Amino acid sequence: MDDAGASLQAEMTAMGRAAKAAAQTLRLADASTRTRAIAAMARAVRAQADEILAANASDVGAAQAAGLAPAMVDRLVLDETRLESMAGALETVAAISDPVGQEIARWTRPNGLDIARVRTPIGVIGIIYESRPNVTADAAALCLRAGNAVILRGGSECLASNLAIHAALAEALRQEGLPEACAQIVRTPDRAAVGLMLSGLDGAIDLIIPRGGKSLVARVQAEARAPVLGHLEGLNHVFLHASADLQKAIEVTVNAKMRRVSVCGAAETLLVDRTAAGRLLPPVAGALEAAGCELRGDAAARAIQPMAEATDADWTTEYLAPVMSVAVVDGVQGAADHIARYGSGHTDAVVAEDPGAAETFADLVDSAIVLINASTQFADGGEFGFGAEIGIATDRLHARGPVGAEQLTTYKYVVRGSGQTRP
Repeated sequence: MDDAGASLQAEMTAMGRAAKAAAQTLRLADASTRTRAIAAMARAVRAQADEILAANASDVGAAQAAGLAPAMVDRLVLDETRLESMAGALETVAAISDPVGQEIARWTRPNGLDIARVRTPIGVIGIIYESRPNVTADAAALCLRAGNAVILRGGSECLASNLAIHAALAEALRQEGLPEACAQIVRTPDRAAVGLMLSGLDGAIDLIIPRGGKSLVARVQAEARAPVLGHLEGLNHVFLHASADLQKAIEVTVNAKMRRVSVCGAAETLLVDRTAAGRLLPPVAGALEAAGCELRGDAAARAIQPMAEATDADWTTEYLAPVMSVAVVDGVQGAADHIARYGSGHTDAVVAEDPGAAETFADLVDSAIVLINASTQFADGGEFGFGAEIGIATDRLHARGPVGAEQLTTYKYVVRGSGQTRP
């Protein structure tokens, strides 16, 4: 290992130790202390808005000069509205119920033992993410709300933005008397820092959360020595059942695809019930195309509505662009079979006036989020009332769906007795 590598390893190891100590402080801090700190973060973001926006302009300019795809640039951009939304999300997280110490369940055994299952912080969370600078604020606040220390490693394309946001968060922690190590950020774009985080920093990191593209998540899942909370790409579907109301089908589908094409909740595939495809597909396709969306369909879809031919790759592509694949399927079972084969278990929606068909879809489709007569763009922790989110977990263990403060806790059992011994 050269001197630079040794220096980075020493720096990262020190971050891990500091985070471990800060996590102990946070675990013992009362809820009001964490609330004040998160509220102070919101004030600090607003107070340092000029510095944050200037740093972001530098990142955006560099990204555009490097030829970053427009959807990726959109994820990176901050403006006054998005910055205010970031501050507002911090205030919402400050206002939500503190999960630490909550009793999940409580019961008494015949021998008199009183057993409680109680939420407790996970400890130190390492978050590796790309593009979105708002994740810096969201992740820090949610981890703090749940009593965890966090080590943040954002993408190199938004390093200046992340450092500026983190400076505001650190100032808020200082003001409220909490260690700055409660929320640390990796200050170098060196990819070796990611490898060191995946090593667990000598056991300091208790959970790693990747938020980014398929290659990032695959690397984290392959190399991490600490537990990983997975977040796969959003291969999301909208299924139009034969009973769908046409206007509702148009509005939900266009919003699901086109509201923001660069978010993980954007729909990528439209599924249309064969028995009503002639009624539903032409007007829905027309509305999508009028909104600027390119359509790629299977043979049955193209026989009803002119569009480009879909290839096998289209069914497994997260476009993050105004492109949508279209397939005609045989009822609810056909839709569920297509989603099971090609989907990522993220978010899928059905538009149906037949309540039985809608509920059958919800039963058959095993995704983290299943919506009935609503846009997939609601796949968002803020929309779920969590204030913000770290991502949409597609794993089946620990947490699933939007990851908010509650999902960043584990639990322990507190057993109260009166001198019982086991025979």
